[in-house]
Amino acid sequence: MAKRVPLTMEKKIQSALISVFYKDGLEPLARTLHQLNITIYSTGGTQKFLEDLGIPCIGVETVTGYPSILGGRVKTLHPSVFGGILGRRYEAQDLAEMAQYKIPELDLVIVDLYPFEETLRNTDEEKLIIEKIDIGGPSMIRAAAKNFRDLVVLSAKDDYATLNTMLIEQKGHTNIEQRKAFAAKAFEVVMHYDIAISNYFNPTQGKVLRYGENPHQVATFYGHLDQWFDQLNGKELSYNNLVDVDAAIALIADLPTTSFAIIKHTNVCGVAQRNTVFESWQAALAGDPESAFGGVLVTNGNIDKATADAIQEIFFEVLIAPGYDADALAILSSKKNRILLASKPGMTFKSTQQKSILNGILEQGLDTGNYTNWDEVGARPCTASEKEDLSFGNIICKHLKSNAIALIKNKQLVGKGCGQTSRVDALRHAIEKAKQFNFDLKGASLASDAFFPFDDCVRIAHAEGIEAYIQPGGSVRDKDSIAYCQSNGLAMVMTQLRHFKH
Repeated sequence: MAKRVPLTMEKKIQSALISVFYKDGLEPLARTLHQLNITIYSTGGTQKFLEDLGIPCIGVETVTGYPSILGGRVKTLHPSVFGGILGRRYEAQDLAEMAQYKIPELDLVIVDLYPFEETLRNTDEEKLIIEKIDIGGPSMIRAAAKNFRDLVVLSAKDDYATLNTMLIEQKGHTNIEQRKAFAAKAFEVVMHYDIAISNYFNPTQGKVLRYGENPHQVATFYGHLDQWFDQLNGKELSYNNLVDVDAAIALIADLPTTSFAIIKHTNVCGVAQRNTVFESWQAALAGDPESAFGGVLVTNGNIDKATADAIQEIFFEVLIAPGYDADALAILSSKKNRILLASKPGMTFKSTQQKSILNGILEQGLDTGNYTNWDEVGARPCTASEKEDLSFGNIICKHLKSNAIALIKNKQLVGKGCGQTSRVDALRHAIEKAKQFNFDLKGASLASDAFFPFDDCVRIAHAEGIEAYIQPGGSVRDKDSIAYCQSNGLAMVMTQLRHFKH
């Protein structure tokens, strides 16, 4: 019968190994460790950093009996270090061997990784890139994460403050759930790092992604992202990031200059066009500030400092823009994982698109254009502002999942319903969204991606104050919606161009 390994629920940290590339934000945590009388082991630049702060530490070479050699390539790869990390405190044999070989027990490992991806973005020189392939770092992180029953592993500077607060509140103790959570993140950090290196050495075999739509799905991208944009900051684009980036680039290509849009799960949740990028951002965000959290942002104007300051106030995954002012880029790059993309001019989508179904492939031409005809069939011609809003809204509907309704006022999306199984449900969702954020729908315009099968949508929308409509037409009951508009002084345009999107 296999021996049951006891899970020690709470442990006090008595010793720590700190060896990091990024030292910003480390000082408060290091001072807490010192105040808790935790013995600190360290290496090279990190040791100097700590000692300059007046925090005593023991050099790793004192433990290993070897100096840093081979230009710094070998510092920690030694049994005295890895034995201290991997030694199981619940195994008498491990403890006896650690004592025999004078291996110190390590309770906390704070290690990050050489900036491989940042180096790739900044140089093509192979020698510099290869030297940023970390060996000891991933090995120590994996070892410490494997032994989470006894150790805490910290693999990212973003967690310095979290651990610092934890140790202060818990007087230097951690529990098994906390240690396991840090271990889980550590394995993800190393996985991401290894994938980046693999992609560098295998550029023609597809880009292996961290995972697919969900963590249990394997994913690879085949294509040339560098033809579309330069990545200026952030982690590697994920599967879901790429899907949303594709949707964002397709949408912004159809919009007038200085538009700004926010994408969630390929649907636009906020979009507006104003005289400046800053004003467009404010109006786009106001359309649905709730859904904007964690979204993909895209604009066809340059990002200036004022816009960067405003965007900085929310959490987002990706920002795509044709250019960034230097001070704006400095602000937005303050978050290490935030993905900033500089879109390249002149790129267009292929004339056909493909979808995998039933172990085969469907291929179709792109849905291009806005409308084929502009047939005004209501009680009156559209005003100039209504025509602008209807044209703008029709493009938005084109990029929403069907069934889709977009409510537009002054070239701002004020409500939308998408992915619904009936058109009237999409309208109800759109109205509910508009009311949620206190938009007055009187004088707004409505766009529909497909025809109105009945006049119910026009009746419901009119009751909310909406006075202009655009739809492709094609229903056997088109006359019902037309008649309602003609009887109630409403404008309606039929385009003869449907924009279903599944």
